[in-house]
Amino acid sequence: MIALAHHLPRVRVPWVPIGRWPTPLGEAAVDGRPVWVKHEGDSHPVYGGNKVRTLEVWLGHAQAVGARRIWAIGAYGSNHAIATVLHAPLAGLEAAAMLFPQPASEWAVENCHALVASGCRLLRLRSVLGVPLAAWRVARRERDAVVMPPGGATPIGTLGAVAAAFELADQITARLAPPPQRIVLAVGSTCTTAGLLAGLHLARAIGVWRWSLPIVHGVRVTPWPVTSRLRTAELARRTLARIEQLGGPRAAAGLTELASRLVIDGRELGAGYGRCTPRCDAAMQAIRGPRLDGVYSGKAAAALLRLHRAGAGPLMFWASKSTAILPRASDEALRAAPPAITRWVRDADMAAPS
Repeated sequence: MIALAHHLPRVRVPWVPIGRWPTPLGEAAVDGRPVWVKHEGDSHPVYGGNKVRTLEVWLGHAQAVGARRIWAIGAYGSNHAIATVLHAPLAGLEAAAMLFPQPASEWAVENCHALVASGCRLLRLRSVLGVPLAAWRVARRERDAVVMPPGGATPIGTLGAVAAAFELADQITARLAPPPQRIVLAVGSTCTTAGLLAGLHLARAIGVWRWSLPIVHGVRVTPWPVTSRLRTAELARRTLARIEQLGGPRAAAGLTELASRLVIDGRELGAGYGRCTPRCDAAMQAIRGPRLDGVYSGKAAAALLRLHRAGAGPLMFWASKSTAILPRASDEALRAAPPAITRWVRDADMAAPS
């Protein structure tokens, strides 16, 4: 949020400083030609990634409304859930998570182990279809709690990625990278994608972004309609409206204009959420530097590689996976977790190659 506060000091947003900003921006050689990488994974040494930006504002919101606890919602291996659990104490908040099943992978299992190891309250849901009712029940029962939607994807959570767009503009002004033609990133809950889209339009409106607007190229890791193009653009539009309500400038960008700078690329989704693909595996071998995973950032890397080999550029890769390696849960912690989650973790551990 530092870059947003610098450029828009009249916009007062409650937030909790967590991340190390700005995240590094550097060049990587792929097939002998450059792409530029925004290393969001380096945003915090304990647990980084793009969700730190989302949480700075959500935790500030929870403090502002006097909450005692904040709930995250996601799959068993949710990046958003583990980020919430690890960083909420920095805001003096308890953390809890509602979790639903997903395909097992080394990255999902790592996150789930860390969730269990934290000892936080875990509410296991049978499937993602149970999210609305479970969230409503928790919010009704716990009046002193804040319940975030999956990924924190509201105009509260998107403000962190709006700040990232201003941060990127400052780094390009400092000649750390050329203005990109496309920014390639994974789109799951749409929070980061919508926030970047809104932030770029807002930065251009006030003269901070002085170049042609890039295409925000979201690579689908969750299916339609969650990641529909119009739904993502609408969240960006609502974000701009919220900033105006908070005293910021008006960015004259309607839904059609926002959508014109947004691509939702479904070619790397494969068999669905959490299921790695051969192209994802190949991209993780070809693109060195940032830590990649087969659930989110690896699929975005596959799209980046495809665009790069087709001659598109300059390309910027929004590397969203935390670089930190998370701790495993003890047997005692696993015994205390919901039985279905414990079985999932242990089955995945047994199936993993030694």
